[in-house]
Amino acid sequence: MIRLANISWQAGAFRLQDVTFTVPDGAYGVLMGRTGCGKTSLLEILCGLRRPSTGQIWIGERDVTAELPGRRGIGYVPQDGALFPTLTVSEQIAFAPRRQKLAAAARVALVGELAAATGVAHLLDRWPAHLSGGERQRVALARALAARPAVLLLDEPLAALDEETHADMMALLKTTQQGRGLTVLHVTHHRHEATSLADCLLRMEDGQVSCCDGL
Repeated sequence: MIRLANISWQAGAFRLQDVTFTVPDGAYGVLMGRTGCGKTSLLEILCGLRRPSTGQIWIGERDVTAELPGRRGIGYVPQDGALFPTLTVSEQIAFAPRRQKLAAAARVALVGELAAATGVAHLLDRWPAHLSGGERQRVALARALAARPAVLLLDEPLAALDEETHADMMALLKTTQQGRGLTVLHVTHHRHEATSLADCLLRMEDGQVSCCDGL
């Protein structure tokens, strides 16, 4: 479950005000809104990369408002994937398990499992500069899942992909969410993504978030 209660945050003239919503446990939530309306800022607040001025953030039964980012149990895929330029695909996926001090054999097994699940097993020795857009997004997803999160945040994960890759990635995201029982919050401004993926549909406008049944 993801639950925000009365979250407020301000940067210059822009403000999020009393944002309150819930994505139920195991649901695929989609947050829609125009470019620049604050969707990314809200994900960064959820992750702990920005601190709200008021309100509470709950992940499952835990109030994580004051927790450090790495202790929130959240996997995050930024809009551009944000792969580390000096790490191979294998090293990208192993990054969180290594920081969590997972034993070497278990780490290798986890990397292999996630690489196979996301379709990048043949790319493990590649550098980010040699990956296509779709490959980068698959690696970023595998890296986020390697932290073994309960919650997955996706910031425009399908932006700038060609039509075929876009369809493949949508199917991968939904299959991954269902197969792993994840609670997901996926940010987009594309209606087709929202209607195809969402169990729980949200809209951001004027610094506030509302639930909606359709588009």
